[in-house]
Amino acid sequence: MFAEERHAEIEKILKKEGKVKVKELSNIFSVTDDCIRKDLKVLENDGKLRRTYGGAILSKDYPLQREVVDRKMYHVDQKERIAKKAFEHIKENETIFLDISTTNILLARLLANSNKKILVVSNMIDILQILVKNPLITVVGTGGTMHSKVNGFMGALTIEYIGDYSFDKAFLGTCGIDIRDSTFTTLGAEDGLTKKAIINNSRHKYVMIENEKFYFNESYKYAHFDDINGIFTDKKPEKSIENLFLASDVQIYHL
Repeated sequence: MFAEERHAEIEKILKKEGKVKVKELSNIFSVTDDCIRKDLKVLENDGKLRRTYGGAILSKDYPLQREVVDRKMYHVDQKERIAKKAFEHIKENETIFLDISTTNILLARLLANSNKKILVVSNMIDILQILVKNPLITVVGTGGTMHSKVNGFMGALTIEYIGDYSFDKAFLGTCGIDIRDSTFTTLGAEDGLTKKAIINNSRHKYVMIENEKFYFNESYKYAHFDDINGIFTDKKPEKSIENLFLASDVQIYHL
């Protein structure tokens, strides 16, 4: 296999998994570790990835799908597992907040088909439309400035509305984590500041995160691991990342 062909295959793995490891790639392509390191350096110079200790992660030049309309059909199986586990933690008569998140859309569907009597506040239109079909659920929309790319509300007016509530539990979306300082990240300040308001007004805070997002981060840091009680994910992260969460007393929930 020519180097260019190997580079293309490495890119495919990266876009699917969000990360690669030198040892695994050397086994896949039957080449030395040094050969793979050179491949990764070439791809990093081309802006395709960012090298890490023992491997590489997806570069921001190859971002994960960002708009809700794109993400709804992405990793559905993983998101369903996350939603099912989160559903088990919602109790009768609780007041909960469902943040802008395609995984929370699936959680909303589970709630809409349940007999749980709860109050749900959300800033995402998809979630409100699903939940309003169940008469046992009191559904409240935050209002505020509408953002079409996420089909939801963010910003100052939304933050002001959130401040009038006290939530038993909040379930937040994320674009990834920054392992350098143990923070959760999102695309921009408006979403990040809205998430901070949700956290500040909730007793128990949970982040919904697919495994691939443990290896990707975005531009705005909205919470430190210490600010969160737990994460719901489709499978346990690798040991080094798991230890970061455990050091901050963050519970990891997965099926």
